[in-house]
Amino acid sequence: MEKRSREPNGASSIYKGADGRWHGRVTVGVRPDGKPDRRHVGRKTKAEVVKAVREIERKRDSGSLSKPGEKWTLGSWLDHWVHEIAKKYVSENTYAGYEVDVRVHLVPGIGAHRLDRLEPEHLEAFYAKMQADGSKAGTAHHVHRTVRVALAEARRRGHVSRNVAEIARAPRLEEEEVEPYTIEEVQSLLLEASRLRNSARWVVALALGLRQGEALGLQWDDVDLDAGYVRIRRNRLRPRYQHGCQSGSCGRKPGYCPKREQIRREHKSTKSRSGRRTVGLPDPLIKLLRKHKEEQDRERVEAGADWEDKGYVFTTPMGGPLSPNTDYHVWKRLLRDAGVRDGRLHDARHTAATVLLVLGVPDVIVDAIMGWEPGGAARMRARYMHVTGLMLRKVADQVGEKLWGATGGE
Repeated sequence: MEKRSREPNGASSIYKGADGRWHGRVTVGVRPDGKPDRRHVGRKTKAEVVKAVREIERKRDSGSLSKPGEKWTLGSWLDHWVHEIAKKYVSENTYAGYEVDVRVHLVPGIGAHRLDRLEPEHLEAFYAKMQADGSKAGTAHHVHRTVRVALAEARRRGHVSRNVAEIARAPRLEEEEVEPYTIEEVQSLLLEASRLRNSARWVVALALGLRQGEALGLQWDDVDLDAGYVRIRRNRLRPRYQHGCQSGSCGRKPGYCPKREQIRREHKSTKSRSGRRTVGLPDPLIKLLRKHKEEQDRERVEAGADWEDKGYVFTTPMGGPLSPNTDYHVWKRLLRDAGVRDGRLHDARHTAATVLLVLGVPDVIVDAIMGWEPGGAARMRARYMHVTGLMLRKVADQVGEKLWGATGGE
């Protein structure tokens, strides 16, 4: 056995043991109990031990060495991250998306891997399997974004030396081609909507391009019908419930429990400066909102003490805020009853943006109306404002007149 040389306190040591193997010990810090944290490696040759010791020293000095006693699996880290870290610092909607990705997809699908041994290929194989099992590419892409954020936090805290989700290829997304509704289709929708309760809700979507949460979060103190404008200041949140009965004894999901309890606030303030905006109201919409307010006042009188006076513009028959899920199903029914092709509720926002393009509204005004951030406004305009056949025909006529003049090429 080679005699171990005396090294200064805290320095790494390399020696040959009685077992004939070479060993190295590296001081990397202090354990929770206050004792030195000494890491051990054993190899067949001295060169191999020297290499392993230098790698531990490098990780120690860069702050990327895992802490003593920690053997995170990907699943245990994701559970800890989403409930103990992310939940405290992100919005309710963002947390809800993270939580579903972790609980439904990541933990059961790939959570058994050791966190520090996870490779990019593990993630890529998992995304492929998700899609082979029926998940959409958009779902797999969302899962990729979630695990990337979670692993970034693990790296920041020194649990891993690299974020393999930044190396793994994200699932390919085919950008969905959106065709905004034509003027004729919008007119059919508005005619059918006029027969519905809360008909102004759909005019707001098609004329102003408000997001669903913005429209459902509107309150009367945001609306000035005399001055002709509306302030966008809050978003309606999707409700979330817990059982009000004892330990779920009703046998139903929390949202269908007879004694269900709401555990999420109804709305949140619009977080971005561009999202908090003032939008002018066209005269026909002002008249429609005045009529809508009169109808709501009649409902308030009829409901009496049962009316929930929360100040929302669009409400249930008892004054409460509309559920985004119910609102979505009303939109789908409106499309069917109006004989208009199926589409997402968000397509109404694309339609409003395209109308602004057709009208030749300056970009800076479009950005203010739509609530787009200055840094990404050009990208959002490209995504939302669609060149229509009418516009192409107009440009073609202008080109023809310029090149061939009034003779039409004769």
